[in-house]
Formats: sequence, C-alpha cells, structure tokens
Amino acid sequence: MTVQMREARVHRLPMSAPNDTSAIANLIASGEIDPGSIVAILGKSEGNGCVNDFTRGYAVQSLELLLSSYLDTARIHNICMVMSGGTEGALSPHWILFEAMSAMKANPARFPEGALALGTHVTDDFAPEEIGRLAQVEAVAAGVHAAMAQAGIARVEDVHFVQIKCPLLTAERIRAAGGASQVATTDTLRSMGLSRGASALGVALALGEISKAELSNAAIGADLSLFSTRASCSAGVELMGCEILIMGMSSQWSGPLAIGHAVMGDALDVDPVRGVLRSFGLGENGQLDPAGRARITALLVKAEASKSGHVRGARHTMLDDSDISSTRHARGFVAGALGGLIGHSELFVSGGAEHQGPDGGGPCAIICDRT
Repeated sequence: MTVQMREARVHRLPMSAPNDTSAIANLIASGEIDPGSIVAILGKSEGNGCVNDFTRGYAVQSLELLLSSYLDTARIHNICMVMSGGTEGALSPHWILFEAMSAMKANPARFPEGALALGTHVTDDFAPEEIGRLAQVEAVAAGVHAAMAQAGIARVEDVHFVQIKCPLLTAERIRAAGGASQVATTDTLRSMGLSRGASALGVALALGEISKAELSNAAIGADLSLFSTRASCSAGVELMGCEILIMGMSSQWSGPLAIGHAVMGDALDVDPVRGVLRSFGLGENGQLDPAGRARITALLVKAEASKSGHVRGARHTMLDDSDISSTRHARGFVAGALGGLIGHSELFVSGGAEHQGPDGGGPCAIICDRT
C-alpha cells in the first residue's frame, strides 16, 4: 500500500554577491528545483549584519526578481526569505533553498522516525511600537503553531529548529510611531537585539520552554534565564513582520533528510554538535572526512559574545570594541570553531543570540542526508 507523503529537499548553493542568484537559476533551468515547491530561502550575505546592512534587502530583491518569472507576487510573498548579514572570517556567502515536494512512498517504515518536515508562516506587519515587545512575542508564538500545523508536526519535541527573520527600528520608524515614548528603544542597534529576543521568546512560549506568566515587556532583553533551545532569529531593515521557518521531524514526510539539534554552552562548545553528528553515524573524533562532509546539507547556529566578558575564564574583548559590533566578532569565532569540525565554510552562522540558548552559547541544527 502506498502512502501519500511530502518530501523536503534542501540545496546549499554558492553566492558570489548578494545579487548573485545564478546557482538557483541554473538548477531551475535544469529542472532540479521546481519554483512552485520553494517554501523558504536562507541567505548568508557579506554585509555588516547591523542596521545599515542593505545586502539583505538587495538579496531579497534579487530573489524576488528571479522568481517573478515563474511565480505570482502572492506566491513569492509566502516564501520565507531569511537573509542573515555578516560573513566574518572565512564564512562563505551562500544560499540554502528549501523545497516541499509531493512524494509517493511505498515503504514508509524505511525511516521509522520520519524525515525532515518544513512549515512556514509570515506574520502580519508590526507597528513600530510593537517591535521588541509582548505583541511580537505572542504573534510569533501563534505563527510557530501555524507553521507546525502546516508541517504536520503534532509534538513540540519534534521541532528541532525555528529560523526567523524579524524587523528592527530605524529613526524614521521611531518618528512615525510618535517618538521615544512610544517604542521599546531609540537605539536602533539595540532594537535588533530586542526584536530577536522577542521572537525567540515567542518560539520558547510556543514550544513550552517557558510559560506566559514568566513574560513581560521588561523581561525582553533583560531576563536571559528565559530562552529557547531551538530558536534562531535574525533582524533586518527589509521587513516589518516576521518570517518563520519550522524544521522538524514528522512521519508525514519521507526522503533521506533528517534534522537534529544541540545547544552550545559557549562559543567553544563543539561537543554537543559532535553529538548530533554521531546520531547520524558520523562518529569521527576529528574533522569530518570528505564522505561525511558531503552528507551535511546544512549547519545552522547562533553565536554571541558572552555578557560576562569571558570565555571559559579567559577575558575576551568582543564587547569592548567600539569599531566592530560584538555580533561580528562572535560570528567569525564560532564559524571558525565549527568550520574546523565540519570541514567547510558554508555555515549559516547568525549573530546575536538574545534568549536563544544560554549566555555566550546558542542553538545549533544540522540537516543530514541519511543515505
């Protein structure tokens, strides 16, 4: 008896510049990517990852221009386009494209635990005064539940990673809201952290990692004992709502791809990541060999500079650099640690981990081909 299921496909593709969609275009032309099946595209672009990083919007505009030849505007709007700026160190700019395909599977017991499942949701736009506040938390929590339902994931423990793109405040948006008294902060760089934090707390609330009673506007960005172990949130100027991509495991999905997650306790804590690799049968103690490396479709991780100013008792200066944001230092540092483990530099390392894992650490997810 055949079972009608869905199958996730994931493509990691190079990017020579934020407007370089040629690798995607080539796979569409060859038939390897069906534009109608695309549900999300992540991008690591080479900007500064701060408020004025327009490489993110440039990348989204370039993707929309490419896809407009195949899809109508409404369909393009429903594709989650999560652009994360900052490729410090040897991080390589790249795309990660997700497809959800219809699939017929004669033997659903081949992988009894199911396969990689994808769900998406795009929230309504926020008013500037809602960014970084409870309204954003609650909207994201509802969006996570909607994306889980779309993915056919019934249990919160089967959600392994939630990738979110969220908005930030600009001087113009603050003015439009009525000034400083109306918004969570007038510091536009800090607004990125508050927005990331509110989004992460929305994930934590939806997945039962925290309770609603623990939440308040004052707790956002302040009570860092509240966090999600599966949220990855990136803020940008190019949108006013949140785009949510759920990645988990479901028996309603087939195919060779699976996802696992871990939490890094600090920027050097690669052992939990190694544990995920072992769960996929990649048990090398050192760097993955070429065959093992080829099975890793994507690695996604959060990075931040610890608020204590130390990593394992040794002082760091990431928080004291007035020229370069600490998020940029953290991305480069964690990318180096994990790049040495995986063996390549196309890693989706996102900076700023407010309420995303413990201080100085962050959630990490690996998508692996089990064949």
